[in-house]
Amino acid sequence: MDAEDSSNTPRAPQMGPDEMRGLAKRLRARAESVLLRHQPEQHRDLLTAASLIEQLADLAAEVLSSAAVIDRLARLLRIAGGA
Repeated sequence: MDAEDSSNTPRAPQMGPDEMRGLAKRLRARAESVLLRHQPEQHRDLLTAASLIEQLADLAAEVLSSAAVIDRLARLLRIAGGA
């Protein structure tokens, strides 16, 4: 996407993996609450959403970790005169 996106849609603040896991935990707690015991569809939807958010958090953590490794490698190559 272009850095100067002309869309009128406001961008949501970015969440890190830990914040995403916290959100998933809150969704799970809400799904298990007394209020949703008799609403199986909402219960299932919240559990599914929590699982998907946890998967995204894991992927985000993996991407951030890989980016850090690549950045360190690029710096080492520059220091060594290889790039």
